Amino acid sequence: MGTFIQLVVDGLSLGSVYAALALAIVLVNQATGLINFAQGGMAVLSAYIAWWFAGLGVPLILAILLSVVVSFLMGAVIERYVMRRFEQGDPDTAVVVTIGLLTLITGVCGWLWTYNNQQFPSLFPLDTVSVFGAAVSVRSIGTTVVIIAIMLLLQGLFLGTKLGLALRAVAVNPQSAAFSGLPVGRLLMVGWGLAACLGAVAGALIAPQLTLTPGMMDTALVYALAAVILGGMSSPIGVVLAAWIIGVLENLAAVYVPFIGYDLKVAVPFVLIFIVLIVRPQGLFGRRSVVRV
Repeated sequence: MGTFIQLVVDGLSLGSVYAALALAIVLVNQATGLINFAQGGMAVLSAYIAWWFAGLGVPLILAILLSVVVSFLMGAVIERYVMRRFEQGDPDTAVVVTIGLLTLITGVCGWLWTYNNQQFPSLFPLDTVSVFGAAVSVRSIGTTVVIIAIMLLLQGLFLGTKLGLALRAVAVNPQSAAFSGLPVGRLLMVGWGLAACLGAVAGALIAPQLTLTPGMMDTALVYALAAVILGGMSSPIGVVLAAWIIGVLENLAAVYVPFIGYDLKVAVPFVLIFIVLIVRPQGLFGRRSVVRV
């Protein structure tokens, strides 16, 4: 029983890492209608900025807050001077541009800070506490609590604020939103800026666990996209739950299903996605799109 609880707790901690990045992807999608593959690279760059500030002697929490501010500006500038040229055109072209941005940002990080692993200090103590016989790290608990808080804030933003409703209106139909008097350009910049802020928080939470490298988010980005598809693009709560499901199932399958083991456990979330997409294409918690004719 102790092994089972330990695997579940470790899976929730791992799932929180995926959830942090998945929430940033959802935020950009809700604000612009695009899937931003560059989100992982932007989160890594933000983590490097926080690490650089901390290296100058700035207290860690202040260094992270500074990186959040810089990240907001970075996201707004990327939208204004790069993505805006493609947002009104073919969506496939815009997606390819985000993949190009991911490659460019990863290369810039490697050029500035090398590809060596850097130790990023943790926001939370490295102690462990016992929960039903399982050793749970305080860092995992802290990461999970932060993710839950962000999830609730995002849900409240999109469903209960004028800004969230305006962002969704722009993402669904920018032309109608403009005719309604909404400042579409500024809202798009705000959407990208907020997503970059969220990526900065995700990077600061993930870097202490994975160590900081330019390719730190490559694997996490794949799992985050899996969580987005599984949870539903329109549901921050669904995305977090899906990320936790992926993390827990991955751990349990590796130990309790002999033919999977640790080598094939990476395939578990994708088999799950395949099944879910057949039964429920909008994801477990997403809403079905209805078009009136």
